Amino acid sequence: MSIIVSAIGQGLTWGVVGIGLFLTFRILDFPDMTVEGTFPMGAATCVAAIYNGVPPILATLLAMIVGMLAGLVTGLLYTKGKIPVLLAGILTMTAAYSINLRIMGRANLSLYGKSTLLDSFKGLPPYFNSVFLGMLVIFVVTGLIIYFLQTNLGQAFIATGDNPVMAKSLGISTDTMQIMGLSVSNGFIALGGALVAQNNGFADVNMGIGIIVVALASIIIGEVVFGELTMNERLIAVTIGSILYRFVILIVLQLGFNANDLNLISAIVLAIFMMFPAFEKRFKVRRTIAKGATRNE
Repeated sequence: MSIIVSAIGQGLTWGVVGIGLFLTFRILDFPDMTVEGTFPMGAATCVAAIYNGVPPILATLLAMIVGMLAGLVTGLLYTKGKIPVLLAGILTMTAAYSINLRIMGRANLSLYGKSTLLDSFKGLPPYFNSVFLGMLVIFVVTGLIIYFLQTNLGQAFIATGDNPVMAKSLGISTDTMQIMGLSVSNGFIALGGALVAQNNGFADVNMGIGIIVVALASIIIGEVVFGELTMNERLIAVTIGSILYRFVILIVLQLGFNANDLNLISAIVLAIFMMFPAFEKRFKVRRTIAKGATRNE
């Protein structure tokens, strides 16, 4: 039971990262590589701040602000510096590695003996604190994004991702929308890094390797499992996809696979789910399942 609760808690925590990437990857149609730099940057900032006596809530917010600044740099490199999309993210990601080392003063830093946000939920059964914290953060983040997307600014943001040329013709500053999207997206990703670091009890400069695959897996799994959804429903599906992904990883590890193979397993899982629409179209999987359900009725 504890393993299942732990998987749900981790899924909720990582769901924040998936939602952050969803803003750029799905809405802005921007393949942002900054993710692998801002995730450990959020973790490093939060852990270093808590280690030096800053209250956990302020340390977490500080991590989010630092992540937003990293996203801002990528946005400026792309929109004002005219650097190609992927290269802009890679440049920021590379620079973030050195910045993270300076923030922590070493390659990794432990929170042993320090209070974290998880300590706010004392008296609960094992791992339930991560579930409650994850639910609270996901509820706030998802609610804010859903509200934002209903505003005029949010609609301009969506239009920029759908058709930048048309958006410009309507008087929308697409550069501003892209910079804003990258800043907010990386702020949420850094927030996810801060939460994961507090859950794990440490931060490491290499913890960002493969993060973009994990975040994409949350998005793709949610879309494949639930099919056609509205924008608001897709945001919720990202979190559910993150939890399902954690269960897939849990099952794989229970089958005896080595934990060192997690990045390989993550890539394989993502590839399978990304190929599923092609399999569905070719073999008519969903139609077959639907017919079977009808016959059983």
